[in-house]
Amino acid sequence: MRILITGATGYVGGRLVPRLLAAGHAVRCMVRDPDRLQGRAWRDQVEIVRGDVLDAHTLGAALTGVDVAYYLVHSLGGGHDFHVRDLQAARAFGQAARAAGVGRILYLGGLGDPSTHLSEHLRSRQQTGDALREAGVPVTEFRAAVIVGAGSVSFEMIRYLTERVPLMICPSWVYTRIQPIAIRNVIDYLAAALDVPASAGAIVEIGGADVMTYGDMMTRYARLRGLRRLLVPVPVLTPRLSSYWVHLVTPIPAAIARPLIEGLRNEVVVRDARARALFPGIEPMGYEQAVTAALDHLDAGSVETAWTDALASSQGDVPPVVLATQDGMVIEHRQRAVQATPDEVFRAFSRLGGDTGWLYLNWAWQLRGLLDRLAGGVGMRRGRRHPTDVRVGDALDFWRVEAVEPASLLRLRAEMKVPGRAWLQFKAQPQAPGQTLLSQTAFFAPRGLWGLVYWYALYPVHQVIFSGMIRAVAARASADAAGRPDDPGVAAR
Repeated sequence: MRILITGATGYVGGRLVPRLLAAGHAVRCMVRDPDRLQGRAWRDQVEIVRGDVLDAHTLGAALTGVDVAYYLVHSLGGGHDFHVRDLQAARAFGQAARAAGVGRILYLGGLGDPSTHLSEHLRSRQQTGDALREAGVPVTEFRAAVIVGAGSVSFEMIRYLTERVPLMICPSWVYTRIQPIAIRNVIDYLAAALDVPASAGAIVEIGGADVMTYGDMMTRYARLRGLRRLLVPVPVLTPRLSSYWVHLVTPIPAAIARPLIEGLRNEVVVRDARARALFPGIEPMGYEQAVTAALDHLDAGSVETAWTDALASSQGDVPPVVLATQDGMVIEHRQRAVQATPDEVFRAFSRLGGDTGWLYLNWAWQLRGLLDRLAGGVGMRRGRRHPTDVRVGDALDFWRVEAVEPASLLRLRAEMKVPGRAWLQFKAQPQAPGQTLLSQTAFFAPRGLWGLVYWYALYPVHQVIFSGMIRAVAARASADAAGRPDDPGVAAR
């Protein structure tokens, strides 16, 4: 089949693509920015088209000639009116699919009894399915609760809360029944539906082998990690307050945590056996098996996709900008000759962030991240997807990777709260044999007078930190070239 996937840069879509390719399907990926697929192992095996579900004019070309379309996008984290945008996008997509003659749409929504008082988030996920059906194209809607997998937003919330808080104050939503499902099984269902015609037009509830509470999920996770955790119930702790606590303790921003937590007041368990009847060959994993698989991937550094890949940041989900010297752009440029090859220099600066840190005055970077977190920003807790590999769209602490040219360039866009827009760019240019010119450039487009005040007030700090960082990156590259350990004194100078 020729299959269109929306949300290929996201957590689920990015894992579904290789499964469909392995099954022999022709896959087309619709993305707002094709550069966001750089670094994916399967990029050269798919057709890539530029499109946006919120721009109906781009959908016709993307859907032309398509047999089946996967709808795997949502606006969670993009603002308080996410449900309005979700419905608008789904209606436009359904109409465009019908006009293009698409045979079926497959959609991943949210589990929950629609006859109960669902949270705004869960209701929106189910209404999105209804909106897709309005145009008359058969829709297979899978409804799932918490997805357990390395890098999923729900699993990361559980992981960080359990790892970091030995005594957990638990509101009532922690004791609501839930049926989590492994990401591996979610992909199993999404892929298998192509070969099950009876699933067309069906709403299929999917879940793992275990029904438990959110508190059970945390205590079982703790047991698997050899941790002792105590849950203390409290009568009142609103979703808003809970989301602020999650914001402070985990990498999940409050804007994303709050709708997820509000959804946890609803019991989300499978209520019918249609999934078992339609897909008898899929055996759902138990929760502990799913957690073990997720931890194995984290330990091996083999996380395919993460929740940070596609979600909007505190800066908004802004498109990449081609940087240029222009009026109003503040540019701070440094360069240094390094006795190393461009590839060795590139490896040195492409490993920045995460557990490696920023090589010079790392405590100052951590402090900036803490202040950003307290101000409602993303902070430094997102880390990085992989300790050495980097690709466009990756979250890297409070930066987003905007451009990567192997052995040459890395450009990061700031996603911390700043009065303007900022980038940090590294470049490795070959010089004489065995020598490379390392360039480090900070760009800042201030927003109004306050933006200029902000930049120049911090300029003395930038002078120290950025000067020290380029020295440290150069020292690391030189050490790698000479085959010797990094100089432990670099970070202190």
